[in-house]
This record gives sequence, C-alpha cells and structure tokens, in this order.
Amino acid sequence: MTAATDGTRPGPRPSKRDAAARERNLTRVQARVASQQARAQFAETLDALEDKLNVPKQIGLRTERARVKLRAFYEERPVAAITAAAGVAVAVGGLVWLVVRAKLED
Repeated sequence: MTAATDGTRPGPRPSKRDAAARERNLTRVQARVASQQARAQFAETLDALEDKLNVPKQIGLRTERARVKLRAFYEERPVAAITAAAGVAVAVGGLVWLVVRAKLED
C-alpha cells in the first residue's frame, strides 16, 4: 500500500474554515436522514392508527376470524357444531317469541 492509497497522504491540512463547512454539511445530511426516518415512522404510526380505528375493517377481520374458527370446529366435531347451532337457533327463536308475546300483550 502506498501513502497515496491508504488515506494518510502527507500534504496540506484542511483549514479550520473548511473543516467547519464539512462538519456543517455532515450535520445537515444527518438531520435530513433523521427527518426522513421520523417521517417514515410517523407514516407507519398513522397507518396503524387508521387500521385500528377503521370500524368496518375491524368488523370484517373479526368476522373472518370467527368464520375460520367455526369452520375448523365443524371439521373437528361436526355433531357438536350442529348441536351448538341448533341450540343457538332455539335460543334466538325463544327470545323472538318472548319479545313478540310481550309486544302483543301491550
């Protein structure tokens, strides 16, 4: 390796003014990079908040999860799933019957 290629070449040293200008430029680059990173993090945070506060989207996601779980339950235990569905239907039917009966008596 020669003195010209290893970066320790003797020669005129940069002046304090040049060093200060180089430091300012480096600081500006660092500030630009930091602001770009902050913008990216802020955008990610806003996207996460938008997803969390989007009620129709959340309902859709939870409905899909429930569908998948119910389908898996039916595939594992079909008799229990059918019995549970029949029980829910009877409960809903009974509740509707009670509400209609109460309204007719008024």
